[in-house]
Amino acid sequence: MLPKVNQMLHFQIASSDEVEALIDYKSRIADEQDDGLLIEFPISEKTGRIKRLFLGDELSVFFVSEDGIKNYFDSHVLGFKEDGVKLIKIRKPDPDRITKIQRRSFLRVPSELEIAVKMPNQVRFVCTTDDVGGGGISFIADGKWPLVPEMLLECWMLVPFKNGTIDHTYFQAEIVRIVELETGRKQAMIKYATINDSERQKIIRYCFEKQLEYRNR
Repeated sequence: MLPKVNQMLHFQIASSDEVEALIDYKSRIADEQDDGLLIEFPISEKTGRIKRLFLGDELSVFFVSEDGIKNYFDSHVLGFKEDGVKLIKIRKPDPDRITKIQRRSFLRVPSELEIAVKMPNQVRFVCTTDDVGGGGISFIADGKWPLVPEMLLECWMLVPFKNGTIDHTYFQAEIVRIVELETGRKQAMIKYATINDSERQKIIRYCFEKQLEYRNR
């Protein structure tokens, strides 16, 4: 499903500036062409200020379909057009490269990210994830840590993006399942118990970028 004229696009702009890379913008689709979408100048969803885009700017975009599903795709600025008002032309997505994320169904990708974990007894340790998603993660930890199902954890995870920035995400999580591995280590499957929407969006953005990376290999 492709976005349609008059539909609102929400996106972030790839930037080496960590603050800029996390700003959310929105823009209405004013028209479409065979190879592109013509959008109005975007505005910040937080401040309402207009944002100027430049040729080649890379965008991480999503739009919401009528059934409430978020449809993610990557794009970039192709040019500009004067049509009474100045419009921005961005690349139209290939339907096969649009990632659909339902409200309660989040994409998961295999990934080894560094994560710091604090248990209820205040003991902390650092390990790596096995997979990452918008609904939860799994990580591999040393077998000496007394991890059990239903235990609540505090977690800080390093999340790198393709533009070179590295962000931190904080969340509280509940252990759903523990698997004892042959190596003597443990795999913990956890779900988010408390996570801010902005933190979840960072993780979803990372998963989206990784999925595109796998598809392009």
